[in-house]
Parts: sequence; C-alpha cells; structure tokens
Amino acid sequence: MTITPDRATALAAVAILALTGSAQANDTTANLAAGGLVFTTTDAIAMQREELFISEERISVRYEFVNAGAEPVTTTVAFPMPDIRIDPYGGDVSIPSGDPDNPLAFSTRVDGEPVAMRLEQKVFVDERDVTATMRQLRLPLAPQASSARDALDALPPADRATVLDLGIAIEETYDIGQGMETHLAPDWTLRATYHWEQTFAPGRTIVEHDYVPSVGGSVGAMLGQPWAGPDDVAAQRERYCIDDDFMATVERRTRAAGPDAMPFHERWIDYILTTGGNWAEPIGDFSMIIDKGAPENLVSFCATGVTKIAPTRFEVRKRDYTPTEDLHVLILIPTGG
Repeated sequence: MTITPDRATALAAVAILALTGSAQANDTTANLAAGGLVFTTTDAIAMQREELFISEERISVRYEFVNAGAEPVTTTVAFPMPDIRIDPYGGDVSIPSGDPDNPLAFSTRVDGEPVAMRLEQKVFVDERDVTATMRQLRLPLAPQASSARDALDALPPADRATVLDLGIAIEETYDIGQGMETHLAPDWTLRATYHWEQTFAPGRTIVEHDYVPSVGGSVGAMLGQPWAGPDDVAAQRERYCIDDDFMATVERRTRAAGPDAMPFHERWIDYILTTGGNWAEPIGDFSMIIDKGAPENLVSFCATGVTKIAPTRFEVRKRDYTPTEDLHVLILIPTGG
C-alpha cells in the first residue's frame, strides 16, 4: 500500500522480493528483521486477536489468546531475535539498544505482569556451532559489544591462533595515527531466543510485548535519482508495493531540489508477520497500525484494505487472517534541501 500526503489510499498487492545488487547511496545502515512470538506446536491455543503497532521508535504487539478447553495448557513461548553479525569488512547494522544481551530492548507482559524470560544464545561460523569454544575462551557472545574486540585482542597467542583457524575472528590492520596496528575483529553470528513456560488457563490470556526496531536506512534515497538502475528501482518498487503516484511525488520533489540533490532520507523497517500463522486457527481479529512519523514523510508497504486514521497513521484490519508474507515498510523523510 502506497501512502503519500496527496493520496491516502491506493491499491497494492502483497509482494516480497529481496533487493539484490541494489545501488544505494553512501552511508547506509542495514536493519534486522524481527517479529512476533512463537509457540511450540499446539492445537489447544487460538489467537483470537492481534493488535500490532509499527513505527521507527517502537514496535508493540498485544495478543489475545484463548484456551477453549477445560484444562490448563502449558507450552513454551519464544521470541527469536534476528541473527546478529557485524560485517568486519564494512557495513553498519542498526543495533538500537546498548545492552548486548538485549539488542532490541525486548520486554513481555502476561495479563499485565512482567515475564521473567530465559535467554538462549548460540554462536555460529558458517553454520558450525562454536558456542562451547567461545565460552571456553571467555569471549562475549554478542559481536556488537565493544568488549568483544577487547577480549579478542587480549587472547594469548595459542588462543588467538584458534579463533583465526575456526573463522571466529579475522585480523584487521590499520593506522589510527600511531603507525600500523593489527587487531582481531568478530566474524561470527549470534542467534538468540527469549523463551519461557506459559500456562494458559481455560479462557482468555493477554500477552503483550514491545521492542525498539532495528531500522535500516540511507542518507539519500535511490528512487527518483538519474543514477538509479532500472532493475534496482523495479526491485524496490516490488518489495514495497510502490505505485505510480508515489513515484510521481518523489520525482517531482527531486526535480524541484535541483541537480545532485538528495531530497529524501530512506528508512526501512521489516517485520516477520508469518509467525502469526502458527496457531490452532487463523487470527480472529487482526489489526496493524503503521506510523510514518511526520505528515510530510512518504510511506509505502504491501497490504490491502489500508485506511488512513490519523495524519501519520494507517491501519489494516483483517478477519480470520493467516499471514503468508512478511512485512517491509519504506519511509522517505524529506531532507529539507
């Protein structure tokens, strides 16, 4: 669904296409896709209602689950974090929280009470589980933690050779003003999952969680620029269901800004909707609100039945809904020049 300040509703189809080989402006930051809760397999619990809110600052979800049986049902509830890998060869990744064990500042409540969750963390190199080695060497598991590089550099020679041989780390050589120096950099992937055991009594249980999304972006938008390749533009239009009205608005503002100008910043938010298809029945009542942040921003995403409910907010409502595709949101923010 494409929304511009001049056009509140437009036809859009669900389409998912990963951007490959995309020509992006400099200073881009990649985002991490997260989503909703995952249960172990059970036919006893139905999701009667899901209320999802998405913005650059916050993602919150309120679930209403129903146990229609006569007995309590206990099952594992999990929130899988997106894989975290810091590319040592360049490229920033959006990590919103300073807590290495909770990079998205994730929290959960059940019937209004905070849940004490357990955190399972595993480290992989090329799909090989090297968690035991990491713990044996007393290395931080979070590659984004500043302490990770310090701990790698502090390894004795034999352990240094081990992490290089296993591909856990690579050597980086650079000059920061005191001559050439060689340091170790993390080259592993962290996979983490929050989980807890939840007993659903007969009747209704309310589960809520919220977190700070990993928002990717670029200082300059590709759309509307003369250097943008047609294949890249087509891929971005398909990924975000960008229609002709949206493109016309972008091109008009780009022409008005003048040669070599970048009239928009890009922001990207991904959300894994398909975890909502894991329940005993389709989601009875699904609602999603996307907030573009400011009235002058442009937003586009793939959905049908979108309604503008506020100057910056757009709502999608579905009945008996089983999501089959994940969500990708593009926000263009005017640069002011």
